[in-house]
Amino acid sequence: MEALFLLIPLSVIVVAVAVWIFFGASDSGQFDDLDGPALRILHDDDSNSPGTH
Repeated sequence: MEALFLLIPLSVIVVAVAVWIFFGASDSGQFDDLDGPALRILHDDDSNSPGTH
């Protein structure tokens, strides 16, 4: 029972830090363009690479 007095506030603090990190990353634009970098390699122009004729 005494462990709950430590674990409940500790878990609330951990959740608050995780939410703060998530919203900080979201506000800084971390999740703005998730598809662009993944699709950029598919549209790469390989005409200037050596070895192609």
